[in-house]
Amino acid sequence: MKNGTINWGIMAPGRIAHKFAQDLKCIPGAKLLAVASRNLARAQVFAAEYNAPHAFGSYEELLSCPDLDAVYIASPHTGHHEQTLMCLNAGIAVLCEKPFAMNLPQVQEMVTLAKAKNVFLMEALWSRFMPTVLKTRELVETGAIGKLVGVKADFGFKAPFDSQSRTFNKDLGGGALLDIGIYPLFLSYLILGMPTKITASAVFGPTGVDESTGMTMQYTNGTFAFLDCTFMAKTPCEGFVYGEEGFIKIHSRWHESKGVTLERYDGTSAFFDFDRPTFGYDYEAIHVGECLQQGLTESPVWTLTDSLNLMTLLDNVRAQIGLTY
Repeated sequence: MKNGTINWGIMAPGRIAHKFAQDLKCIPGAKLLAVASRNLARAQVFAAEYNAPHAFGSYEELLSCPDLDAVYIASPHTGHHEQTLMCLNAGIAVLCEKPFAMNLPQVQEMVTLAKAKNVFLMEALWSRFMPTVLKTRELVETGAIGKLVGVKADFGFKAPFDSQSRTFNKDLGGGALLDIGIYPLFLSYLILGMPTKITASAVFGPTGVDESTGMTMQYTNGTFAFLDCTFMAKTPCEGFVYGEEGFIKIHSRWHESKGVTLERYDGTSAFFDFDRPTFGYDYEAIHVGECLQQGLTESPVWTLTDSLNLMTLLDNVRAQIGLTY
C-alpha cells in the first residue's frame, strides 16, 4: 500500500467484475491497478474502460504486477479454489466471489493456506456488508421483533436456456443452488446460525444441474427457515425475518436491497431507506481495504469460519438433492 491506497487487481473481467470495477471508482483510497484474463484483448479492453494501467493475458502474470495489494476473483465457481491458492502463494490478499469454492474440502485448503501464509482472505459475500442487512441484524439484536420465529427468503429469475452458459453448464459449476441459492442460505445462517436438520429437494434440467431448489431448515430453539431459488421464474426476491412481536421485510431484490421495513403486531411500523448511487460492491471493497490497513488477515464481519459453515450448508443441501460435480 502506497500513501494509504489499496491497489486492486481483477481476475476474470466478466459481468460482475464490471460492476465491482465501477463501484471501485467511488472509493477514496482504492485504485484498479491491473486486470487479467485468459484473453489478453479482453483484459486490455476492460483495463482501458476503467483506466487500469496494466492488462495481462494470464492470471499468473497478474501476480507479478508491482504494488498489487489485493485481487478480486470474479471467475466461474470452478476456478475459485485454484486461483485463490495461486494468489495466496504469491502473498497477495484475496477477495473471492461466492461461492468460495465448489465444496468444503476446497474451502478448507484455501483457509489453511491463508493462515499458514498469514495472508488476508475473504469470501465476497457482498450482501453481508449491505446497510439493509446490517440494519436487519441490528433490529433483530435489539429485540425489535421479539423472540425469533423464523426466516423466509427466495431468489429467482427466468434464465434463458443455454447449455454452455455458466448458469446451466455443469462443468462451470452451474445450477441454481450455488449461483443464487447461496443467498437465502446466507440469510438463514446469518440470523439463525447452523440448523440441526436440513430438508431439500430440487428440479433438474437437461444439463444435470438443479434449475430449482427448495430448502427447509430446523433449529434447536424451534425456529425455522423456508428458502428457495430458481432459474425458471422471476420470484419476488424478498427476505423476511419473523419474530413473536413483528417481522422485518428486506425489500426486493433483498440481497442488494435499498430498503427495510419493520412491522410490529401492535400496529406500528418503520421504513429504513438506504439509497445509494452504486451497485453495492463498494461496501465489501471498503471493508477489505480497512482490514488491510489494520493489518488483519481475516474479516471480523464475515469470517473464514462463516465461509466454512456456509459451504458446509451448501454441501449438505447438495447431498440431499443428489447434485454432484
